[in-house]
Amino acid sequence: MAIEFKLPEVSEGVESADVAEILVSEGDEIEADQVVMEIETEKAVVELPCPHAGKVAKVHVSEGDTVEIGGLLLTIEEPGDGQAKQKPKEAQPEKKGPKQAEKQPESPAEEEEPAEEEEAEPPRGEKKPTKDKPAADKKAAKKEAPKREEPEEPEEPAGKKPAEEGRKTGPEKAESSLEETRAAQADELPEEAPPPATPTTRRLARTLGVDLRRVEGTGPGGRIEKEDVEEYVRGLTGRAAGEGAPSVAAGPLPDFSKFGPVERQSLSKLARVSAANLARSWRLIPHVTQHDVADITEIEAARRAYLERSGKDGPKITMTAIVAKAVIAALKEFPQFNASLDADSNELVLKHYYHIGVAVDTDYGLLVPVIRDCDRKSVLEIAAELEQVAERARHRKLSLDEMQGTSFTITNLGGIGGTAFTPIVNHPEVAILGLSRGRKELVLKNGQPEERLMLPISLSYDHRVVNGADAARFVVKLSRTLSATFQLLIER
Repeated sequence: MAIEFKLPEVSEGVESADVAEILVSEGDEIEADQVVMEIETEKAVVELPCPHAGKVAKVHVSEGDTVEIGGLLLTIEEPGDGQAKQKPKEAQPEKKGPKQAEKQPESPAEEEEPAEEEEAEPPRGEKKPTKDKPAADKKAAKKEAPKREEPEEPEEPAGKKPAEEGRKTGPEKAESSLEETRAAQADELPEEAPPPATPTTRRLARTLGVDLRRVEGTGPGGRIEKEDVEEYVRGLTGRAAGEGAPSVAAGPLPDFSKFGPVERQSLSKLARVSAANLARSWRLIPHVTQHDVADITEIEAARRAYLERSGKDGPKITMTAIVAKAVIAALKEFPQFNASLDADSNELVLKHYYHIGVAVDTDYGLLVPVIRDCDRKSVLEIAAELEQVAERARHRKLSLDEMQGTSFTITNLGGIGGTAFTPIVNHPEVAILGLSRGRKELVLKNGQPEERLMLPISLSYDHRVVNGADAARFVVKLSRTLSATFQLLIER
């Protein structure tokens, strides 16, 4: 039996990978879980094992190719499959004659038929009647079908009529909720084979509560793409709200060379995937950003004093590490910020772990390694770990595990500049904290002007989960924690 080995889902949010190196050739015998190639994603270069043992019949990709999740990589022949199939073929001509032996290999389904015919083989003369009987039964069934199914005729074209009725009765459906529309559509559809789609597309459909059998695919061979699912949701939401929900396409770019010299540069894999993920997050999540400033005068003075005492060999404590620790107190007080929204079940998944993702600027673009269990670590431990993962990120040495499982993300642009910005939430998280460059301001303290170091903070959040009042409270709690001097550096 020939087995198709396809590119599995290597990491959450990764839609494709580049083939870095192929380690097998056609004709090679491989063992189960043997590494057959190395693939490169926007996050790391990883070894790809094949779970199947057998002979490599065909290699469908070349080094440098970009393959989507679910794309065909290898065709493998399982050991002993050819011999197992030949034995029944040799034995059957003796019992059934040449014509039946020729019919046998037409399809896998027909390979099961000889077992049934062997039971009825002694009365050979009755073979034709036994074949004619089902045909006669089918004709009789067709004649009787209208009588039996007369009251149930609408169920027969279930995949078509309800959809047409849904279009005709748009105003009535607009009164029902989106969830009721989904449930009604799910009941109308008959069970059938799932349509072609990548694992990423299927996961998105599950998250949005979309039945892929209702989505028209625009990809090769009718494959359903993520854009098809999102377009379907926009149309479904518009119909549920009584709107037309027209889709807006960007359209082709003008010929800029008419206005002057131009140059085209191919986007890197990291840039392509980041752009797709950010666009998806922006479309799916209703963003709101809460801006504020935190007084970090004392904590910055304590940080600098500690660095001077520890010397060059001590841990490099950054403001990012301090904020990563300080944000835990706010997440514990407002657990909805440390959660994910399950749109399929209308449930909020509250996470009882605190894995903080920290955006790291590299030559390849932004990467987000994860510092796990920040609630159990001191600022010193967080700073040391952050320094290590940031170094590995810059050299693209991060493993996939080091970039998965984030519950809340921090991005710091203070080293570059700026006064505020609007970070985009990293779906499926519900909030992200942005830090800008600290600046000195005159603040009234006890009626007297005093120079203080203020840190601009920008909290973007999913308005489906978080309301504005709680966002403001979260920012106030964080600001107070950051004002808690040196104690924050040593507590767990």
